[in-house]
Amino acid sequence: MSYLPRVNKIFPTAGFSHEEIRRYGRHLIMPEVTLEGQKRLKSARVLAVGTGGLGSPLLLYLAAAGVGRLGIVDFDTVDESNLQRQVLHKTRNIGKPKIESAIEAIQELNPNVEVVPYQTALRSENALEILRDYDVIVDGTDNFPTRYLVNDACVLLGKPNVYGSIFRFEGQATVFWAERGPCYRCLYPEPPDPGMVPSCAEGGVLGVLPGLIGMVQAIETVKLILGLGDPLIGRLLLFDALGMEFRQFRLRKDPACPICGSKPEIRELVDYEVFCGIGAPTAVDDVPEITVQELKRRLDGEAAFDLIDVREPHEVAIAQIPGAKVIPLSQFHQRIHELDSAREIVLFCKLGPRSAKACRLLFDSGFRKVQNLAGGIEAWSLEIDPSVPRY
Repeated sequence: MSYLPRVNKIFPTAGFSHEEIRRYGRHLIMPEVTLEGQKRLKSARVLAVGTGGLGSPLLLYLAAAGVGRLGIVDFDTVDESNLQRQVLHKTRNIGKPKIESAIEAIQELNPNVEVVPYQTALRSENALEILRDYDVIVDGTDNFPTRYLVNDACVLLGKPNVYGSIFRFEGQATVFWAERGPCYRCLYPEPPDPGMVPSCAEGGVLGVLPGLIGMVQAIETVKLILGLGDPLIGRLLLFDALGMEFRQFRLRKDPACPICGSKPEIRELVDYEVFCGIGAPTAVDDVPEITVQELKRRLDGEAAFDLIDVREPHEVAIAQIPGAKVIPLSQFHQRIHELDSAREIVLFCKLGPRSAKACRLLFDSGFRKVQNLAGGIEAWSLEIDPSVPRY
């Protein structure tokens, strides 16, 4: 018996062509699946939020398994930097919307699957409408506002939320389902301060790691549809790729959770960027910025100032701005004495957040002639010197 009421009701009407019987034969001969289980898969509707590192293996395996309808939410385009881990997309699709690339890959793999595209950002205004018709929601996003949005929409709609996240060599996965266990807010009641948790673009991720975590999400989704085994409800699965170690932690429902607790306070979706502090004043918002164009003028004019690169040495080896002195953010406290507070100082990193933190450290130490390079070395490469590699 599936965990999903709609699938239980619909699956008896599902039928198969001879081609589908042949395609799914290795499922059909499993006593735990059989023809009945495959009908449940064909009757199921799964929504994937994101077609990136996690969404790529998830969608490929769910399509191969024969899930009847796959909804996809994404508004991004395929970039070269995606291809190190986002195996759903191909080099020939660089510059195309990820939605189009995903549909192409899924239909090439299994033309029997119906794909429903939502080429839009998931927001409070559209989330309930988009999620409402699906049996399982799979969160493959990489930002906190969308994670809280997906969680809250799933709780309000009574949907299971198959969650995964990745960073560098570590990943985690679980199933949040407020009707049967904790939700995302039970584990993370409050979002971290903006900039405290680096994104994959700033911190990096091992390319094969999302393949493993995305497959865990796919397995959990199939288990929910088939009603098999023990889903990760109330359990957080942690994976350490360097140690090749899996660990589990028990998760408990928080009675005081503001959306799934005994006295819920949240009864509608809110502004999640405001909730997560995106766009709100932060500790680095008052740091003055300089554009890459202005930096170029200063460098060409031989103005007296110090240019400081706060990236790590292994990043500096990839790309540099000539004339910059390297003081990694990880060493900044110990090396502030190397800087002269009487001189103008411009700091940069890859995208801007780390150098903004360094600026704040200098302000707190009494420096005043400090500016942060907007967009970091990425903007320098895009707008000033394309010979500088982007990474």
